[in-house]
Amino acid sequence: MVWRVWRVAGTGAGALPPLVLLHGGSGSWMHWVRNIDTLLSWGRTVCVPDLPGFGDSAVPATGSDADALVAPLAEGMQALWGGAPCDLVGFSFGGLAAGLLLAAEPALARQLVLVGAPAMGVVPQRQFTLKAWRHLPTEAQAAVHRHNLAELMLHDAALIEGLALQVHCANVVRDRMPRRRLAHTDALARALPAVRCPVQAIYGERDALYKGFLPALESAYRTAAADFRGLSLVPDAGHWVQFEQPAPFADALAAALAAGA
Repeated sequence: MVWRVWRVAGTGAGALPPLVLLHGGSGSWMHWVRNIDTLLSWGRTVCVPDLPGFGDSAVPATGSDADALVAPLAEGMQALWGGAPCDLVGFSFGGLAAGLLLAAEPALARQLVLVGAPAMGVVPQRQFTLKAWRHLPTEAQAAVHRHNLAELMLHDAALIEGLALQVHCANVVRDRMPRRRLAHTDALARALPAVRCPVQAIYGERDALYKGFLPALESAYRTAAADFRGLSLVPDAGHWVQFEQPAPFADALAAALAAGA
């Protein structure tokens, strides 16, 4: 049996479409744990899947990268609300998956907000170094998880202890898609010309993916997306911007959704 888990909350507000949140790599719906209550307070129906191969969802039937998620995501949207256009927000690897999804199925969203998305082809080499942990004894793994959170996900190392570490540790052990490579290519930049809806981007000002390359990133978006509405930077935030600065992120997301509607 192939199972795909979507968490749906809220009753919606008038004619507003579902607000769909796609999490990042080695993650789950918990990448949005500090944001969901705020989004529900806006009166939205919030839909947060565990992407295939992560969290509580089974691995995709074929493939082991973002392109393998296109068909199951489209099927989930069709099953839940008939495939009517949603407002789609994708974080990191989820942003790449969202771009590939809408390149293949443009009618599935009325707007796309990319949060810390990779694969725009502007960084010549990886800007961070993560450490392996699966081969280590259990008692040694936590130190590596702290290193990886500091290296990639969070600008403020003081936030690592507590919820961030708990969420990260719970997520990475359920990552069954370890050979992902598309995030280190220009796959998103190549997909965006086929996306018909308005596209906006939100990044942490200290995002480890794009150290020194944020101006080039904005230029790449303007070149690739037919209807690019702008890039917003959240101060004092790293890659996991919606966790590190949830209130400023909510403001940026609200502005993006209003501008793209």
